[in-house]
Amino acid sequence: MRTRQLAAAFVLSLLLAPRAWAEAPKPGPEHERLGYFVGKWKVEGTTAENPFMPSGKFTSADTCEWFEGKFAVVCRSKGKGPMGPTRGLGIMGYSAAEKVYLYYGVENSPMAMTTVPRGPVEGDTWTYHDESKMGDQVVKSRYVMKQLDKKSYTFKWEIQGPDGQWKTVSEGKSTRS
Repeated sequence: MRTRQLAAAFVLSLLLAPRAWAEAPKPGPEHERLGYFVGKWKVEGTTAENPFMPSGKFTSADTCEWFEGKFAVVCRSKGKGPMGPTRGLGIMGYSAAEKVYLYYGVENSPMAMTTVPRGPVEGDTWTYHDESKMGDQVVKSRYVMKQLDKKSYTFKWEIQGPDGQWKTVSEGKSTRS
């Protein structure tokens, strides 16, 4: 009898629960905007001399796909840069609470992200801001991607020097392949 009462109470609680609890959340237009990056990309660019890596050209082949649920896009990268072969993993998402896009990435180098860059999209320009520790110093950086059309975008990574001036670390172009 006790088991039957508990089962009835459980079923009743499910029936009386707010409808929002019973429905899976759905991606909003901000999440859908991340779909621009889904696909295969050919990346070419240059790195300027900087304290973190040598200068030179780099290339990569990136494959980006929706993560289950379509709230985030996961990109895998394989290429070659001034320090040799490169591998990377990036995750792009959107924070509805902060109303900003987020990016987290790791690669096969000693550099590791200690924070999650975030920023807005204005028109066709995505701007991520970051302040993280590299070695024993705090470095402010920004990463800007500008959509040229449905098949390509440019990007630029800059760091702010002690004098407050922004210096380009790397820049290039990604083209849908």
